[in-house]
Amino acid sequence: MDKKERILDIERLNKQLDFVLELDKLKYIERRSYVADGSRHEDDAQHSWHLALMAMLLGEYANEPVNVAHVIKMVLIHDAVEIDAGDTYAYDTEANGTKREREEKAADRLFHLLPEDQEKELRGLWEEFEAGITPEAKFANALDKVQPIMLNDATGGKAWREHDVAASQVIERNAGTHSGSDRLWEYVEGLIKKNKELGNLK
Repeated sequence: MDKKERILDIERLNKQLDFVLELDKLKYIERRSYVADGSRHEDDAQHSWHLALMAMLLGEYANEPVNVAHVIKMVLIHDAVEIDAGDTYAYDTEANGTKREREEKAADRLFHLLPEDQEKELRGLWEEFEAGITPEAKFANALDKVQPIMLNDATGGKAWREHDVAASQVIERNAGTHSGSDRLWEYVEGLIKKNKELGNLK
């Protein structure tokens, strides 16, 4: 490796590590969902890790064959923009009205920290998740919807009750879940019905 290549290599590594350090901020982005024992809210880093684990274990339930490694990459990066844009609560109508604009601006800054090839790759993963068209994106989005429902069920609907959420709202939010996984949608339907009967959902 000559001197010029060495300099470029160091610059690349520094950009990558700067991005890695920047994403440490996901540990401080608090979500509305509680961890399973209800003791505290989960953060974005924990949420993303949980989705990656689900992708690894539940890929067989995707409606279409999926590249699980690709799904894992997607779910690990899908909430990176919340470092700048913040977590937008699923049932906050007003905040959801500005969500896309805030997240686009965040994506412009965050992914630009990376070397150009990786900026293109990770920005592409984020855009793919948002579009929800590919088999991998459909499945990743299904996981993203199922996970907070699982946590709400585990905590006796703690976050749902705090925010006065109705079963109809959860069903509406999960309108596309079946397109990623019919099997997981069946599971979610059961949890919604159970929590409505228990009074955890209006």
